[in-house]
Amino acid sequence: MDNVCVCYITVGLSVGMISRLSDFYIVTVGFALCVQVIMADFLDTTEIKEALQNNNQALAVDKIKKLLEKRANTPLNIGITGESGSGKSSFVNAFRGVDHQGDQAAPTGVVETTTEVRAYPHPSYPNVTLWDLPGIGTTRFPADQYLKHVGFERFDFFIIISATRFRENDVKLAKEIQKMGKKFYFVRSKVDNDLQNAQRSQRNFDAEQTLALIRENCKEGLLKEGVQAPQVFLLSNFELQRHDFHRLHATLERELPEHKRDALLFAMPNMSLEIIEKKKEAFKSKIPHYAFVSAACAAVPLPGLSVAVDGALIVGAVQQYKTGFGLDRPSLQRLADSTGVPLEDLTSVVHSPLSLNTINEKFILKVLLQSAAVVGLMVAEEGLKFIPLFGNLVAATLSYKVTEKALLDFLHMLAEDAQNVFKRALRGMNSSV
Repeated sequence: MDNVCVCYITVGLSVGMISRLSDFYIVTVGFALCVQVIMADFLDTTEIKEALQNNNQALAVDKIKKLLEKRANTPLNIGITGESGSGKSSFVNAFRGVDHQGDQAAPTGVVETTTEVRAYPHPSYPNVTLWDLPGIGTTRFPADQYLKHVGFERFDFFIIISATRFRENDVKLAKEIQKMGKKFYFVRSKVDNDLQNAQRSQRNFDAEQTLALIRENCKEGLLKEGVQAPQVFLLSNFELQRHDFHRLHATLERELPEHKRDALLFAMPNMSLEIIEKKKEAFKSKIPHYAFVSAACAAVPLPGLSVAVDGALIVGAVQQYKTGFGLDRPSLQRLADSTGVPLEDLTSVVHSPLSLNTINEKFILKVLLQSAAVVGLMVAEEGLKFIPLFGNLVAATLSYKVTEKALLDFLHMLAEDAQNVFKRALRGMNSSV
């Protein structure tokens, strides 16, 4: 027991983390409490432990990946509808960060281009699907039959889009959706056209006043038609960061079931620093899950096992960070295409080696070894797990701290890169106006 304490305290002193015997007690007890909390919110790890005990590292890593990916694949289905020419397809493309001329774009045009239900999965998050529905005015079905025709049950909520005022068909559809207990939101698209017209015709033009008037007129018209508590949002499909898109996201975030909120958030384009910060906090909240699985594996006394498992965990997490922040190559290319800012200009403000390199276990280990603190913890962890009695618990605690610190550091790096890319894209768009 003395050897365990001495070794642990020595490592703690060298990395500035544990300096007294009392700290050892606090950390180990804290870890035990943490396990209890996380297990209440996490999935069963029995199969992972069995695979580790049978020295089947490949199976254990596979189980861990599936364990951590389950929540990331929560499906979210959004129905986009409205009358012909309202801008449904443009909204579908803008939300997914896809250029209107790209291969993955929903076709747009001045006449109705959607004649049947079309699914458009998010290019980075295929579990999030926007469904471009035919305009209700173009089908042979009345509002109640229209919902059955498009497969009402599959959708988590509907967005009803209009380029001008909301019309009779929009109101009928909203009432039918309301009867069936689903959420719906009115989006008034193309408000930039209204602002331009108002600016040309008004001597004392005020953009905010004009937007408020449009919003209130839409609400009043819907209320008169019997729509209860209509929620109206004014958008520009070509510049989502303007007008009411932030209000729309905040409303959806508030009204969606909790397990669907992250699916929406991560699929959102990075249209503001606030969105990037929200993504960072959502990723950060999941770090204890990864750290716990790391700790559980570290408690199994097999040489090199913890390093292998931690590598697989961190690779998976970092890849999720890159995708969520739009720092993978396909996302950066789509951003370049949709904003007109050259890809080289976007990548020039990326500083972390994680952003532009292929993420694998070898590369992650190379980055980890650049931190003296992490190296000290990894070495101590491997040695301590073979000491009887408290060795496994201390090794598990150290493994928890290694994974936690690595993921926090990597998350911070990538969030900073995402902020830099957003600012560069915004600057490029503004200079082209």
